Amino acid sequence: MPLTVILIFILVIATTIPAALLLSKGMHKRDVDQIKDRLSGKQKTAKALKQTQLIKASDTERRKLAELLLGGDLKGRLRDYIEQGGLSWEPAQLVHASLFLALVFFNIFWYVVPKGKPISAVGMLIGAALPFVYIYQKRSKRLSKIEEQFPEALEFAARAMRAGHAFSVSLEMLHKEFSEPISGEFRRTFEEQNLGLPLDVALEKLGKRVPLLDVHFFVSAVLLQKRTGGNLAELLENLAYLIRERFKLRGQIRAISAHGRISGLVLSMIPMVVAVLMFWTNPDYVLFFVNDPTGKIMMASCIGLQFLGFLSIRKIIAIEV
Repeated sequence: MPLTVILIFILVIATTIPAALLLSKGMHKRDVDQIKDRLSGKQKTAKALKQTQLIKASDTERRKLAELLLGGDLKGRLRDYIEQGGLSWEPAQLVHASLFLALVFFNIFWYVVPKGKPISAVGMLIGAALPFVYIYQKRSKRLSKIEEQFPEALEFAARAMRAGHAFSVSLEMLHKEFSEPISGEFRRTFEEQNLGLPLDVALEKLGKRVPLLDVHFFVSAVLLQKRTGGNLAELLENLAYLIRERFKLRGQIRAISAHGRISGLVLSMIPMVVAVLMFWTNPDYVLFFVNDPTGKIMMASCIGLQFLGFLSIRKIIAIEV
């Protein structure tokens, strides 16, 4: 690789990282200054008020453009998604990380990877998607952990209520006796209710933070019992039993559909393995699908049909419980 290309790549990285850090530091300082002004009760001058109004108008226009292109409250949805993953990021930090990695991967594909210029846009997309993939994995693992802990937490709350404790006290005991992540969710619900928020609103916020069907059942059951009366401890025990039986049925379905999943994986891997073996034994035969225009169309059609077949098999064996 030429020395000039390496020097250019190092220069780009060396300028990109400090710029991103300075931008993040500047935004943090601006937020801190705004908080200090609000706490100190300083009055803004007419010029400052005019600038603030212009900034607000500009922010409103940008927000409308983002909602038009991406739909809905993008910042709120990103914040909910990050919160469900158990992270303390801000939506702006996620977007900055995505743009920074997109720039880094673009430069890597452009300057470092041999013949990588034609696919540098692909590298940019990969870099931009990495923060979102990371949050998706963290969110999935955290929600799966909450789903595993939830039946035991309901039984614990039911036993605490049978022992004479109130429902709010059982929430406090839950966050003391259980581990994360379910402990933090119930602690937040208890603190919101303890600080004056109505119980139904605190539970609805719990259902929004944890978008699981079991949690929605729990919130609906508690709110319904609050309006109509009844034995809440028995209701929670029955709900925990129902969730455990659903887990058992889901395990049985996964065991029965294992043959279909393996068959779908094997059928999806066979064309790729055959293509590799053919390229190893007779490269000229396989290069027809790369060099010839008709071969490219055939290759694209085969890949598309293979992908559709894989999705069809996954749809057949995906049984919701």
